[in-house]
Parts: sequence; C-alpha cells; structure tokens
Amino acid sequence: MTIRIGQHADLQALVQFNQAMAMETENLSLDTEQLTRGVEGLLNHPERGVYLVAEVDGEITGSLMVTYEWSDWRASNYYWIQSVYIRPQNRRQGIYAKLYQAVKDLAAENGGTASFRLYVEHDNEIAQKTYESLGMQQSHYLMYEENTK
Repeated sequence: MTIRIGQHADLQALVQFNQAMAMETENLSLDTEQLTRGVEGLLNHPERGVYLVAEVDGEITGSLMVTYEWSDWRASNYYWIQSVYIRPQNRRQGIYAKLYQAVKDLAAENGGTASFRLYVEHDNEIAQKTYESLGMQQSHYLMYEENTK
C-alpha cells in the first residue's frame, strides 16, 4: 500500500468517493458539477489543505481530505480530517490507520499542529470505534451551523 498526496489526476476518484460517502452516511446525492469544483478548489489551492490517497496495486482504495484552521489561542493550525472514504471491499484492512498516520507525519513535517480534529455522524459507531482505537477521543464541543447553500 502506498499513501501519497492527491493530485489532479485523482479528481474523478475523489469526486466518486465523496459522492459514495455522502450517499452512504447521509443518504445525500451531491451535484457532480459543484462537487467537482469543490475538489478542484482544494487541489488547485494547497494553502486550503490536501487530499491523501491510499493506493494498492495502482488502484485508489481510500482517501481523506485535511483542511487547516488557524488557532489564535494555540498559534498553530488545527488539522481537520474530512471526506474520509474507504471502498467497502477494502474496509477493515488498516487503510484509515495508515492515512491517519500520514496526516500526523504531514503535520510533523509542517511544524506540528494544535490537534487533529474530525466530525462524525452520531450513528456511525463503526467509524467512532476506529477513531477511538487510534487515540482520538470525543471532544467536549458541540457543532452548530447555519446552511447558506
């Protein structure tokens, strides 16, 4: 297995993974054109974040996105892990663990981070157990939002 930085050549796989994840976790169908612009928006602007992809025999089996949030309290970035997707046939094979380690390695190369954060659906107990097994714990924060699009 190889973990690497996502590239523009991975665009279609990243779009497909995001569509599959949205359908699986929220029963939500994402607009392909808008999603493609969103994925390109990160690929074309590395200051926003980075995609990491896992490959086995040249085939992408999983991916995640990391975005950065500056913390004035910590004088450091938080690394937000988002858009996590592992193909169903490749789950429970340690792919996410390797992607998460790559996120940690990336942060270390970039001078560290205040913390690694992600959000997960309340009912996604399998993912929660995975994150906990890798040392993450539930935060004391609740999330609020106001949708504008």
